[in-house]
Amino acid sequence: QVQLVESGGGLVQAGGSLRLSCAASGRTFSTITMGWFRQAPGKEREFVGVISWFGANTYYANSVKGRFTISRDNAKNTAYLQMNSLKPEDTAVYYCAATNKNWGTGPADFDSWGQGTRVTVSS
Repeated sequence: QVQLVESGGGLVQAGGSLRLSCAASGRTFSTITMGWFRQAPGKEREFVGVISWFGANTYYANSVKGRFTISRDNAKNTAYLQMNSLKPEDTAVYYCAATNKNWGTGPADFDSWGQGTRVTVSS
């Protein structure tokens, strides 16, 4: 497994931006597909987006498409989630996840998870 540590969460007003980071260790980062998920209070964990090994391919949930961007820096063993035009409904704990599969969009596809970072968007 790979160890993941998220950072960058916080409180932001609606319309604002945040960038989350996910630092990885324990496995060759360039061979890991990275995903982002979120979980709001009382709701199930929800897919946000995924990025392929070298960043050539990304895919996003419809709810964040056009507002969120996933990137990665394999030299720094870090993945990022840039969140723009934030809405109150984006409020959740955000998790990064890793898998050695080529792709994944569901929680069951990923075998390593970070501890989560809380994002709160005020109206």
